[in-house]
Amino acid sequence: MRATTNLPDGPNMPGILRWMKFIFQPLEYVEDFAKIYGDNFTLSGSNDSHMVYFSDPQALQQIFTADSSRLEAGRGNMILKFLVGANSLLLLDGDAHQRQRQLLVPPFHGERMRAYGETIREITQQVSDSWKIDKPFSLHESMQEITLRIILRVVFGLEEGPVLEKVRRLLSSLLNSMDSRFTSAAMFFQFLRKDLGAWSPWGRVVRLLQQVDEMIYALIRERRAESDQNRQDIFTLMMSARYDDGQPMTDEELRDELMTLLIAGHETTASTLTWAFYWIDHLPEVRNKLLKELDTLGDSFDPSATTKLPYLTAVYQETMRIYPIAMTASPRIVRSPIEIQGYNLPLGTVIMPSIYLAHHRQEVYPQPKQFKPERFLERQFSPYEYLPFGGGTHRCLGMAFAQYEMKLVLATILSRLQVSFVNKRPVRPVRRGLTLALPAGMQTVATPLAKRVNTPVLV
Repeated sequence: MRATTNLPDGPNMPGILRWMKFIFQPLEYVEDFAKIYGDNFTLSGSNDSHMVYFSDPQALQQIFTADSSRLEAGRGNMILKFLVGANSLLLLDGDAHQRQRQLLVPPFHGERMRAYGETIREITQQVSDSWKIDKPFSLHESMQEITLRIILRVVFGLEEGPVLEKVRRLLSSLLNSMDSRFTSAAMFFQFLRKDLGAWSPWGRVVRLLQQVDEMIYALIRERRAESDQNRQDIFTLMMSARYDDGQPMTDEELRDELMTLLIAGHETTASTLTWAFYWIDHLPEVRNKLLKELDTLGDSFDPSATTKLPYLTAVYQETMRIYPIAMTASPRIVRSPIEIQGYNLPLGTVIMPSIYLAHHRQEVYPQPKQFKPERFLERQFSPYEYLPFGGGTHRCLGMAFAQYEMKLVLATILSRLQVSFVNKRPVRPVRRGLTLALPAGMQTVATPLAKRVNTPVLV
């Protein structure tokens, strides 16, 4: 197709209305535009700025394989700089990004990652053992508790005790403050970031961040002074890693990457797990198939065998497809004019690779609004059709670990308890910070499997 100088068509609506819809109606925001304008559409802003959404697999392939000299992904994530810092992998591009990524990859793969399986199971059992049978509780808060404890044990290397509890309380306060509608809006509207004192919404975020920074730097100093060379937590592995020139990461680099792992691995994983339990409860045939598959493992716990279960994997994959936690991959900013699917995008254009729209293409996923894990047993999807962790060089570094963790948490709980939502009505996702989550306040009850009402297993 010959390139044109025109951008895709798009809506002509006031920016403030568009942003309000983006924050408070995240699904309708992209669905309504896609119904009118199709796969590609442009949102125009002030000063002749343009934001172009793409969801066609061919377009996504072009975007994710483009050279970083043409498209910048790090600058597209600058909205997170106040939180993760300037050295975060999320904000880097080109050689700096590749250099940092090579240093961080090893702890998240292979035998090192699999060694964390027993810890994940232990933490999951501890939290789920605290649930009072048949008494309503917030499943999302419990999943947040599990994922935070896993981060503190596996990433930070903190053992159970007073120090872990102190750090957990501080990080919980910060992460909970990020969940509010105000903070969601403040991420996108600079004028809301006003520190009006400790009791103001943004002032509280600022002070919590300062406390977390002090805590992380104190941990870095303590760990550098330690003589224990046998630690296998990700924090220690990061400290012992060396760049090609033999230099270690600086304290500032360590702080920013630890904060990145904390932010990227807490709420995202907790929300995905909560969605998985929602669908498993909403569709009894899915639950029964899962239980039948888990029974094949017997009484022994083998993390490797558990995470290889095909139907468990398919349930996890479909959970990430239907409501991906991040609706778009890292935005790309055009550094030099580039052609994407016949459109010649000028310098400064912001490209939005839409994960949500890509996951709801009728020709790729028939009946896309239905939760059907079987679709992942029937065919393989390309990384431009299924991309819950983004794509290209900026695909989520912790993807393999997140998949491993979520499947083990699901299997550990499902093999012991039935988790049921009190309100059985269908729900639509709401924005929680930068992620899609279930509406707040949804309550669940846990029942031992021995007490569950058996229903025929659908095969």
